[in-house]
Amino acid sequence: MSRTPAAKRRRLSPPEDGAYPMQPPAENRKEGFLQSAAKWDLEQDYENRPRKLNKKKENKRLPVRTVEGWVAPPAADAKEEESDSFLGSEGEEEEAQAEDEAVEEQQPKIPARQQILEAKEELARIASLVNEDPEEHIHALKTLAAIADSENTTVKKLALATQVAVFKDLIPGYRIRPLSEEAMGEKISKDVKKLRTFEQRLVTGYQDYVNRLAKLAKSSGSHNEQNANLASVAVSCACNLITAVPHFNFRGELLKILVGKLSTRRPDADFVRCREALETLFENDEDGNASLEAVTMLTKMMKGKNYHFDESVLNTFLHLRLLSEFSHKASYNAVDKGEDDQLRGRKIKQKREFRTKRLRKDLKEKKAIEKEFKEADAAVSHEERDRMQAETLKMVFVAYFRILKARSPRLMGAVLEGLARYAHLINQDFFGDILEALRDIISTAEVSAAAAVSDDEDEDAEESDDESEVPERNLTRESLLCVITAFALLEGQDAAKFASAQKLDLSFFITHLYRTLHPVSLNPDIELSSKSLHLPDPNTPESRIPANKINVQTTIVLLIRSLSSVLLPAASLRAVPPLRVAAFAKQLMTISLHLPEKSCTAMLGLLNRITRSHGKKVAPLWNTEERRGDGIFDALKGEVEGSNAFAGTVWEGELLKKHFAPSVREAVGGIDRNVREAMKG
Repeated sequence: MSRTPAAKRRRLSPPEDGAYPMQPPAENRKEGFLQSAAKWDLEQDYENRPRKLNKKKENKRLPVRTVEGWVAPPAADAKEEESDSFLGSEGEEEEAQAEDEAVEEQQPKIPARQQILEAKEELARIASLVNEDPEEHIHALKTLAAIADSENTTVKKLALATQVAVFKDLIPGYRIRPLSEEAMGEKISKDVKKLRTFEQRLVTGYQDYVNRLAKLAKSSGSHNEQNANLASVAVSCACNLITAVPHFNFRGELLKILVGKLSTRRPDADFVRCREALETLFENDEDGNASLEAVTMLTKMMKGKNYHFDESVLNTFLHLRLLSEFSHKASYNAVDKGEDDQLRGRKIKQKREFRTKRLRKDLKEKKAIEKEFKEADAAVSHEERDRMQAETLKMVFVAYFRILKARSPRLMGAVLEGLARYAHLINQDFFGDILEALRDIISTAEVSAAAAVSDDEDEDAEESDDESEVPERNLTRESLLCVITAFALLEGQDAAKFASAQKLDLSFFITHLYRTLHPVSLNPDIELSSKSLHLPDPNTPESRIPANKINVQTTIVLLIRSLSSVLLPAASLRAVPPLRVAAFAKQLMTISLHLPEKSCTAMLGLLNRITRSHGKKVAPLWNTEERRGDGIFDALKGEVEGSNAFAGTVWEGELLKKHFAPSVREAVGGIDRNVREAMKG
């Protein structure tokens, strides 16, 4: 293979002078560059550079048919981004702000009716999702809370009501306890972790909802109609929750809402709703925890308000289950323990059985298993329930006794009615204090009645402004309730254990009842109660209109109850003397002439029972030949023994036999038959 010769290089001669400049050396070239760069104006050159490029985009819109024919629509001018990095951010913010303003201007305002319809659909959709799979859609509680923040009042009400229904479906039958740090660090399965997450989110959402209800309920009774309506919805939701899920968390916050509303002196629809919710809670509470908490809060509220509240709040205590379930006696500071409680835990030697070590171990394991089953089934133990009810009873007596000492005119009737109902649960230590307080009330009533008569006689007496603010007390009803309470306390005691307390004489109450028979019979409102539809006398000043509404019992009912306690006592008490029975029987026949038809029939029915039980004692009043007393009968005598009842005769029966009402005539005939049978026997 032949070898190719190398290419020859031609030698170049230096160029002639002036042909083209020669390059200076490197050092001289650097110095020249620096000298020329110092004269450059870089900022001006950068400022003169174009920033926007007019690029035309292809028009991709379809032609539109018009009257003139098919016309191509103009292409949309897209805003180009700025090429400068440090100026682009400001331009973008200005453009975004301009776009937002344009959107706000162009966005149409949705009518309120349309907002309500959309809110209903959204609330129904969320509620159905939560109901289908609560653990999966538990986060929807935040969405419901967000809807409740709407500016539309109707949407707020709908959201609050929807949350109540959702929480009632989600809340389990047990109380959720907060997780400790040790429990948070434990390794658990996926299912347990999912359940814990669900419970914690449920408690958090429920807490926020209860706090929202408490905040809205503060505006109850406000002059602002919108806030008052929202507060009414919040109170209704709280009442619904406290009756549906009283066992769940934050029960105390719900009770604060109810008790705060009950502390107002002017009852309204929200007040009645809260009172009925508490009554329902007391009636359905099995373990007694909720009742104890509610009664404690009510007692503190009463003391804080200085006993200026509506008496219907105090009547809620009559709905407690301990009235029919609790068996021990108590006072405001102690509870009597029965023999079974004192001997509990101690076994008699003779009844002990020999058990081997193996048998004792098996019994111990069996008890532990039974205890776990009870806790799992949430069974209420009788010991725990008795303990709760005992504490509740002490709080009730504390409230009653404080009001008795304070002599609150608005609450005396309710307190006396409550003590009469709780008489079988009052122990002997508390009995004496209550009797003394009842004597003081009756003495005050007699003095007030005498003062009222003197004021009526003096026509020129001036009425003070301070007394007009407090309505006049119904002293007749209070005195009758005092008599009923005193005898109910006596009947509620055990005859054997109460033998030492027989020195407590009740003749003071009997004498007072005997004195009030004639004034009560002349009362035109004897058959009217607090719920009767009755217009007051227009000539009566407002300060004299009685406003002491004591449940639904009329005055005639209270009178018959008190007379039954005095003349027909329990079998365990001592017998009634003949002089007392004769004096009362003569006066009852006299006042029957002044009573209305129904009251007269009821009074003669009581006389039928008296003549059936004490026929031989009162028979001389119907037969002049068997008269035992000498002298004259004094119907206006204030003492029972000084009236000389056996010196009179029952001539009123002849008038009552010609009464226009058939029921009255029939009742009088029954009294005559009872007397004739007693005389024959």
